[in-house]
Amino acid sequence: MKDLRAPEKRFRPEIEGVRAVAALLVAIYHIWLGSVSGGVDVFFIVSGYLITTSLLSRMVREGSLNVKEYVLGLMRRLFPVAFTVLFTVIVLSFIVMPQAQWKQIIAEGFSSAFYFQNWQLAFSSVDYLAQNNLASPFQHFWALSLQGQFYITWPFVIMLAYYLARKVLKTPVRKTLLGVLLVLFTCSIAYSIYKTAVNQPWAYFDTFARAWEFSLGGILSLLLPYLKFKRGISIAMGWGGLAIVVFTGMVVPVSTMFPGYIALLPTMGVIFVIVSAENGGRFGVDKLLGSKPFLKFGGISYGFYLWHFPLLILYYSYFNTDTISTGAGIIVLAITVVLAYVSVNYIEKPIRKLNVRTAKRRIVLALSFFIIPTLALNTAWDLYSSQVKGSAYVVEDYPGARAVMGDIEPADDKGPYPTPIEVQENLPSFYEDDSCFTYTNEEGLEYCSKGETENPDYTVALVGGSHSGHWFPALEELSKDFNLQIDVYNKDACRFSADDFNGKLNETCVEWNEDLLAKLLEEPPDLVVTTATVGAGDKVPDGYKEQWRKLEGITEVFAIRDNPRMEEDPLICLEQNDSVDDCSVPRREALADVVPWENTEDLPGNVTYADLSDYFCEEDSCKPVIGNVYVYRDEHHIGTLYSKTLAVGLREPLEEALTKVDENQAS
Repeated sequence: MKDLRAPEKRFRPEIEGVRAVAALLVAIYHIWLGSVSGGVDVFFIVSGYLITTSLLSRMVREGSLNVKEYVLGLMRRLFPVAFTVLFTVIVLSFIVMPQAQWKQIIAEGFSSAFYFQNWQLAFSSVDYLAQNNLASPFQHFWALSLQGQFYITWPFVIMLAYYLARKVLKTPVRKTLLGVLLVLFTCSIAYSIYKTAVNQPWAYFDTFARAWEFSLGGILSLLLPYLKFKRGISIAMGWGGLAIVVFTGMVVPVSTMFPGYIALLPTMGVIFVIVSAENGGRFGVDKLLGSKPFLKFGGISYGFYLWHFPLLILYYSYFNTDTISTGAGIIVLAITVVLAYVSVNYIEKPIRKLNVRTAKRRIVLALSFFIIPTLALNTAWDLYSSQVKGSAYVVEDYPGARAVMGDIEPADDKGPYPTPIEVQENLPSFYEDDSCFTYTNEEGLEYCSKGETENPDYTVALVGGSHSGHWFPALEELSKDFNLQIDVYNKDACRFSADDFNGKLNETCVEWNEDLLAKLLEEPPDLVVTTATVGAGDKVPDGYKEQWRKLEGITEVFAIRDNPRMEEDPLICLEQNDSVDDCSVPRREALADVVPWENTEDLPGNVTYADLSDYFCEEDSCKPVIGNVYVYRDEHHIGTLYSKTLAVGLREPLEEALTKVDENQAS
């Protein structure tokens, strides 16, 4: 059987040019448009095309691949600039970035160094408690991590196809590889379309949902010799392809729709460019992309991509802003170009000249010079951040909510307590027990018992999502006084509701509510504790009422008004501003001016309400620090210490609810 023609292994200037365009697009979209361009998808296609051509040529020529030399060659090419950026940004982040982001940056520094940043971000995208993370200076490393995973696995794909062709199927090598790549492409794009539909934030960073792009690049390398078109069609195809690459991000919301079938847009755009260049033409797009300026910029595009995003994030943090002017953006781009040029030409190139076959030790030694200091520095920062602690807690100095009613006057000479790092790390204690909660997309019903579990006078069920869960420390404080057993039924990004809030609550949340209700009806607690409202809502949601009504005559409900929400992360805001007032929000924006249950009809009769709004807001504004204690751990979740101090405000309405429980039991 005749095999496919061998892909021609040669320098392709239009690819260097399209790399330049993609890198510049990524930066422009990040800096001025605040969005993503689809430029990384261009990188994925190009990587698939080039690496398939290179590895296949070597495999056919030598009959094997030296994986060790191949990996060492990759490291020689990728690591010097990448670790230079990592090291530099770690230093600058320690100096410039707020403490509230340190742990996130440190974690993403490690995941970037070990090339699993895409998975770090994927897990953060579905971890409800991490979804409020701001962009770190390392976030863009997700694309490099994904490419690194592809580079490592691709030799094995080539070797598998070669083995199948020679030993099993007895078929031509290139045709066999084409079949393998078509299978990979089909499986991956089908998975990508499905995953994008059901969980797009995860799919965006999922290697398996992106593998089809690399496969498509490999398919292109095998079929390119057969893709011949008339010159006029070829020229139109090339310019059309470039236009698609440039304008995809303007017409498609890439960050919320990729990487499903819509990602075929930029990938087909770059394919059109490459196919067009194969057919030539005086007016072809390859003449522009292969010109000296594009070639020069394409040569530093890797460094340019690596440097641009950290500089932007550091700019935002240093100048305490979330926008950038045209002039400042141009300066950021100019500095990026300079750093890219220097790092590629004076750091990367000298090491790339070392031969992987004859200079292995020198390459390993040179790479160690980059890797070891970077990992050591990030480890040292991690250890240091773990030691950043506030002074000993003294309730008279840091009364929190106890100061609201004048019970304790906070010390004038004390700053907010504890440190921002501690506020973020100190979650309600039930999160330490996996049996107490379920993740956003996890199925099933989990619960645990806390508080006074031996001979309790009352059993209360704390049900709902994180906005129910952050009241746990206050309930735990009161559990000894009232001899409460607290059964925690918690699910991230979920509410105790009979409806899905127009699709805002996912399918697993709806099922969780059904299972929870069945459990509460089967083994009724004395009291169900949950939230009464959502955000600044002025009514009790219908789904809440319906769920409570199903418990009428069976158990009492204790519903707490939802807390006010901040406009930005108050921990970061307070580090970057001198005054608490700079980070406060107007009360009229954070809270409805009516009591929601007094503004709602047809309420069930088994509910006691608690409104602790005055423990968050003064007459005109809602504060991020009260009684020298940080109120929030992010924009809308109550900090654990402040929640504990809220026991003073929760005591009276809880006692009222428990009195109803006693009356019901007596009757």
